Amino acid sequence: MAILVYAEHDNASLKKATLNTIAAAKQMGDEVHVLVAGRGNQAVADEAAKAEGVSKVLLADNAAYEHQMAENIALLVVSIADGYSHIIAPATTTGKNFMPRVAALLDVSMISDITAVIDAHTFERPIYAGNATATVKTTEDKIVLTVRTTGFDPVADTGGTATIETIDNVQESGKASFVNEEMAKSDRPELTSARIVVSGGRALANGENFTKYIEPLADKLGAAIGASRAAVDAGYVPNDMQVGQTGKIVAPDLYIAAGISGAIQHLAGMKDSKVIVAINNDSDAPIASVADYFLEADLFTALPELTSKL
Repeated sequence: MAILVYAEHDNASLKKATLNTIAAAKQMGDEVHVLVAGRGNQAVADEAAKAEGVSKVLLADNAAYEHQMAENIALLVVSIADGYSHIIAPATTTGKNFMPRVAALLDVSMISDITAVIDAHTFERPIYAGNATATVKTTEDKIVLTVRTTGFDPVADTGGTATIETIDNVQESGKASFVNEEMAKSDRPELTSARIVVSGGRALANGENFTKYIEPLADKLGAAIGASRAAVDAGYVPNDMQVGQTGKIVAPDLYIAAGISGAIQHLAGMKDSKVIVAINNDSDAPIASVADYFLEADLFTALPELTSKL
């Protein structure tokens, strides 16, 4: 049977998380289908059809799916689930929202946040804030799981020649309606897909220092800005900038941590970064254990100097 991957998108373009999820799906089987549900999203379907390893794209274009509300998306996925052995989504806000509903409606267990595929029924996933890895094997006839996208390299976004099939099966629960959304607008890259991330911690002392010290460096590098939970809880920056177990999981090519001690909660969200640079005046800070480069220095001196040298 084929494998169904739910596409992460904004109705205009496909998000990179989908390409990582397709890579995971390819390790479970040869035939991968991608579901693109939204409104006015033909361009997304065209983009998904070009992804490496995709044999078919299912396009559900309807007002009921415009905001990808979990109540409606879960019903849609369940309505087409019979033809699939695996149903997979990225472990993003959207995936974490509707996939448990899918599992419940199908009356099967769910495996969340996998980081490796052993075989089509056996997977690895982090536990205890990433301090241990569990190997999980399921005997379910239909496997529902989410993928930690940082655990898989994305497939190529070109070269594929998948067919696109339109789904007219509209599923609307009638139990919830979209009211409004407030989107944070920024010229910087999105945190979870950025190649470079500059994060600040509680040592910055206030939000003004994020603007004064972190933002200039991020702008020079074309980087996204992140923060530790301590900085978010203190009100220095909004919670959508939090990196960690209870925030966003990132794995950029370069991660710069300034004034972050490296609590387990934070390390769980960034330790898979390709190169980690830490700036801290405490040489015994836990983040030193995962850093490729550790600069023991006052961040208020080091950051301006680093920014000026770029």
